[in-house]
Amino acid sequence: MIRRNIPNALTCGNLLCGCIGVVEAFHNNLLLSCLLIGVALIFDFLDGFLARLLKVTSPIGRDLDSLADMVTFGLLPAIIVYQLLMQSIPDLFGIWKAYPAFIIAIFSAIRLAKFNNDPRQSDSFIGVPTPANAMLMASLPWIVHIEGGIWKDIIVNTNNLLILSAVMSYALVMELPLIALKFKSFGWKGNEARFVFLGISILLLVTLKILAIPAILIIYVLLSLADNLRKKRA
Repeated sequence: MIRRNIPNALTCGNLLCGCIGVVEAFHNNLLLSCLLIGVALIFDFLDGFLARLLKVTSPIGRDLDSLADMVTFGLLPAIIVYQLLMQSIPDLFGIWKAYPAFIIAIFSAIRLAKFNNDPRQSDSFIGVPTPANAMLMASLPWIVHIEGGIWKDIIVNTNNLLILSAVMSYALVMELPLIALKFKSFGWKGNEARFVFLGISILLLVTLKILAIPAILIIYVLLSLADNLRKKRA
């Protein structure tokens, strides 16, 4: 009984991070909210990994995982972008411009619903996963905080944030196969693209630090395209 519920307990940890993150985001504690997304990513990885390792996967666990992801990786990133938009709007009469941030939450819900009902997504993702999108959005306040200067001008900009919201919302549901970072084994064979991606990601994090996160997402998409071409040729 305890063994069967270990993955679900980790999923609930993911959900708790999302709930607290939402509260902190509405109190404008964006850096803490973004850190909580990072903690939730660890929970999200471990719950699936342990469910496969312990062989206790279940429909309830899958649904619970999607519900937790909707809060932590769907609603919370939308609120973070909403708060950044509010910072970029010069007067109260323009606050309606911040509402489009919530298309991120809407398309995240569509993305998660598609994932649960699409048999093609067992070994790969179709569209950008919600955790990857959440990681990108969570990096923005930290880039502003650490780098400041021109990066603040680029990020805390109404038009740029609205464009980013629209582009990433589409990316969540686009018909593009992407690498699923789910290790069924730790051998090189069958995991080549995953290991290459992890190696590049570590290198970028060491050299670029927080600026590496947007770059990692771009590399993720490009590497997935290359892996798709390799598989077609094979």
